[in-house]
Amino acid sequence: MAALEEEFTLSSVVLSAGPEGLLGVEQSDKTDQFLVTDSGRTVILYKVSDQKPLGSWSVKQGQIITCPAVCNFQTREYIVVHDNKVLRIWNNEDVNLDKVFKATLSAEVYRILSVQGTEPLVLFKEGAVRGLEALLADPQQKIETVISDEEVIKWTKFFIVFRHPVLIFITEKHGNYFAYVQMFNSRILTKYTLLLGQDENSVIESFTASVDRKFISLMSLSSDGCIYETLIPIRPTDPEKNQTLVRSLLLKAVVSGNTRNGVALTALDQDHIAVLGSPQAASKECLSVWNIKFQTLQTSKELPQGTSGQLWYYGENLFMLHGKSLTVIPYKCEVSSLAGALGKLKHGQDPGTHVMPRFVNWETPQGCGLGFQNSEQSRRIEDSEKHIEVEVRKFLALKQTPDFHTVIGDTVTGLLERCKAEPSFYPRNCLVQLIQTHVLSYSLCPDLMEIALIKKDVQLLQLCLQQFPDIPESVTCACLKIFLSIGDDSLQETDVSMESVFDYSNSVHDEKMEEQTEILQNGFSPEEDKCSNCDQELNKKPQDETKESTSCPVVPKRAALLNAILHSAYSETFLLPHLKDIPAQHITLFLKYLYFLYLKCSENATMTLPGIHPPTLNQIMDWICLLLDANFTVVVMMPEAKRLLINLYKLVKSQISVYSELNKIEVSFRELQKLNQEKNNRGLYSIEVLELF
Repeated sequence: MAALEEEFTLSSVVLSAGPEGLLGVEQSDKTDQFLVTDSGRTVILYKVSDQKPLGSWSVKQGQIITCPAVCNFQTREYIVVHDNKVLRIWNNEDVNLDKVFKATLSAEVYRILSVQGTEPLVLFKEGAVRGLEALLADPQQKIETVISDEEVIKWTKFFIVFRHPVLIFITEKHGNYFAYVQMFNSRILTKYTLLLGQDENSVIESFTASVDRKFISLMSLSSDGCIYETLIPIRPTDPEKNQTLVRSLLLKAVVSGNTRNGVALTALDQDHIAVLGSPQAASKECLSVWNIKFQTLQTSKELPQGTSGQLWYYGENLFMLHGKSLTVIPYKCEVSSLAGALGKLKHGQDPGTHVMPRFVNWETPQGCGLGFQNSEQSRRIEDSEKHIEVEVRKFLALKQTPDFHTVIGDTVTGLLERCKAEPSFYPRNCLVQLIQTHVLSYSLCPDLMEIALIKKDVQLLQLCLQQFPDIPESVTCACLKIFLSIGDDSLQETDVSMESVFDYSNSVHDEKMEEQTEILQNGFSPEEDKCSNCDQELNKKPQDETKESTSCPVVPKRAALLNAILHSAYSETFLLPHLKDIPAQHITLFLKYLYFLYLKCSENATMTLPGIHPPTLNQIMDWICLLLDANFTVVVMMPEAKRLLINLYKLVKSQISVYSELNKIEVSFRELQKLNQEKNNRGLYSIEVLELF
């Protein structure tokens, strides 16, 4: 579980922070000391534990620092750039920056980057990179141009991978973003185009990254308030070619899309990120910590004095401007686990009790409490699922190869076999991505829907119903059982496709539906109905009937799932036996929903429903008939279904009346067509009587 401790002000001295805040906060050669560069002329060395400055250096009047000061960990000296091209190097004993080492470079510097274990790097604004030693040997050496015209560097990060330096920097040009990865052990520079996905107009507000042995995980906070992830391979397959990378949604609606003072994002470790910004419109800025593995908010702290939209993280300290003062918030985080993400870890033990492992075994509860298991198994399963998801995303990002279908099928088969062998293993994100390739079918992977039924994963089942053309009727009915029985609370937490569901608000149609019920419904007037008993039942509570007919009996997410059933292919002979196994109360609920859809169809002259890919009138009527054929004896015995059955009886009768009249019109048109053809036969004379019904 992550926790933000009590904040404190590093210095009461008001820093010269410009409109965009400070230039930077960088680690010194000692873990408790940090270099703070303001946006004017000064660099200050702070000791956090003492909350006081140890030294301060300023450039001359008329000069301005343009690059944050950093520490050369090999020489324990400090480096800064002022006026874009002038590089200064000094140490703790130096007092006046004007008298320390100076080198004037031939090109403008974007940033100096320094990490433990290697010499500092100088990244120029045109994209070229030089080691500090090589640059100081010839300060006026020619600096090549790497990026194109109007391309601007937005962010950069320096890593050590396999004891070798790796530099990544992001550029932007006309709303397009590019990533450059420089491998210094092989001198390879690879360029990638970052595809923004569906929201191509979004602007990226902040970047952060973490690295493992194979990938750089580039995370971006966009103007829509969501955090996205792009996986960049450490070793590119084709470094000479400009490759494209697709980003995927990592966290949704983390901050408000119209935060006033900007937002910031920084990676704390492999599983946690810190976000600076307003969580909702018109709310104050907050610092939030999220667990990206389990998609959970761990903790947050309100910042009433506002911030500059800048955030730095070193060791266990978060740095930011709170108001006009540099504030430090200590941060603690335990090893990421499912129990920790859900707040189930026990943080204290009573005296005399033995210490339990920190990882919950959700499979084997002991009594009324939670059982525990060894952490290695949980960690191995979690890491394995994340690794598989990374590999699947990487494969799908590549162009389709001739064996693409085969690889997809083999991958799904392998994942399902492991799901059966390890009940706790369920890589649903991978399965969703593989289904969306449109190359799978039920026959190719029958175990997929079987496992989804066991897990009651309605989102995956809906996706399969939409994608697979060959689902057996028994499986379709099994899906229908779950869709009708799952609770509304569970549905609220589920992300299902809502494209087939239209707006269920009834305020606009109430008056119209009331008129329609009383006067005419799809060509049928209730007054003409010869079933007096039915009329008496319906006339008892007209207001209740109107309300019942105009309000949807199920929540929108359940309606979306039921619409997937209506669109599925089936054979009546094979479907009917399985429909008899569904409980009567669920059948009644489904019939009420179908009756509601029919009434909505009757509002429209075209007898269609609004929305994208909604159910058709034929599908609605067919399923009404199927359900009644399979369960009429049971449903008719239920008192609560009496009014519904009467309504359905009138519905069917009205349909028969309409189709009867349509048949008469069809016969009349045929006779007219026949008469017109005979007029064309010259030399023939005849008299015919045409009777119109």
